[in-house]
Amino acid sequence: MTENAKLPIMMLHDRLLVKEAGDEGDRRSSGGILIPATAQVAKRLRWGKVLGAGPSVRNVKVDDRVLYAEDDQHEVEINAETYVILRERDVHAVAAERVDVSTGLYL
Repeated sequence: MTENAKLPIMMLHDRLLVKEAGDEGDRRSSGGILIPATAQVAKRLRWGKVLGAGPSVRNVKVDDRVLYAEDDQHEVEINAETYVILRERDVHAVAAERVDVSTGLYL
C-alpha cells in the first residue's frame, strides 16, 4: 500500500492516525559507537507521520511529523500495515515547515 492511498478509516474526536518512522534498529552514538537495537536505554520518544486526524484536532495536520511516547500509543493493523492511534494531547512536538512559533531547533 502506498502512503498516498486513502486508508479505509475515519478518525474521530481528537485522535490521530500515525505511521511510525522506520528508524528502529542499530544506532550510532555521536562518537561513532554502535548501539544495538536490543540495548536497554531510557524511555525514548518516537517520530511518526500523521496520516489522518479527527475533526477536533487543532494543532496537528496530516503529513506532519510528530513526536510521541511509546506508552501513549495504541496499535492497529489496517491492510496488513501497523499504525498508531494517539490523542492530540499525547503528542509532544510537531516538526513541520508551517510551525510559526519555534524553539530555534532544527529537527
